[in-house]
Amino acid sequence: MRKFLGGARVLMCLAVLLLCSVAVVAHGQSAHMQGPAIGKPAPALMRTALDGKPVDLAKLRGKVVLLNFWATWCAPCQVEMPVFVGWQKAYQAQGLQVVGVSMDDDAGPVRRLTRRLQVNYPVAMGDEKLGAAWGNVLGLPLTFVIDRKGVVRARFQGETDPAKILAALKPLLAER
Repeated sequence: MRKFLGGARVLMCLAVLLLCSVAVVAHGQSAHMQGPAIGKPAPALMRTALDGKPVDLAKLRGKVVLLNFWATWCAPCQVEMPVFVGWQKAYQAQGLQVVGVSMDDDAGPVRRLTRRLQVNYPVAMGDEKLGAAWGNVLGLPLTFVIDRKGVVRARFQGETDPAKILAALKPLLAER
């Protein structure tokens, strides 16, 4: 009986250590996967758009930026892109700039989709390094709302009601 209790204690200690280790690792990963914190400056983003023009988030200061990470294989992404096209048209005069970042590996399908959807905002190709800078972009779509000073004001992960994103944009567009 004594041997059994000693073995049970060892197993219990090992289980507690394992759970603590998992919790520490998960906490570290979840904090990193969150990406830029709300209320903090947005990470750098310097890319060349599909049209060959530069996309530099720092040069967009003074505008409200809707930064959308997406992919051609992502159905919710394709649903929200026409909404963003409409917003770019409707709110550009108020200072909105939509920027798309495709996380596809190949630009060919991205070019075809953006032509078909008549995307009227810059779209650049993303990669693992850029994804890491923005919180290990894994789930798409992932959308950030960035104010005129370059500060992240909202983050939307996955399929999101466009009204919620617009509710985050409108007060920032009203500010001058």
